Amino acid sequence: MPVLQALELSHIIRHGQALITVAGVLDLDTAPAVNAAMEHCLHEGVRSIDVDLSELSFCDVSGLNAFLTAARQARAVGSTFQLHHPSPFVTRVFELAGTCFLLLCSPAVRVPGPCCPITADPLGAAAW
Repeated sequence: MPVLQALELSHIIRHGQALITVAGVLDLDTAPAVNAAMEHCLHEGVRSIDVDLSELSFCDVSGLNAFLTAARQARAVGSTFQLHHPSPFVTRVFELAGTCFLLLCSPAVRVPGPCCPITADPLGAAAW
């Protein structure tokens, strides 16, 4: 049985905005770390949370629930929450769950379907 890699989180908070990078495997064991990172951002008064999923190799329903919880918590305090750069696999998970509203897709990983409308990439090089 293959061993899945662990989850790695990093974040930058600047001027009321947070960029969180999620890499590795997001599942039942690692989802609490994502919840803690989001709560930390909101506790620090962050008004805009952007999450980079470009290095996320796996996401199950526990990870999806962590993102939905974070979105709900952000909205409750007037903050925004958006996921960026999902892989085709992660995009498919969101499509199947009907939660595409959380995703903004990069043209590099755009998969035809409801999750990736044609939009400008809000996390371009100048943003961070």
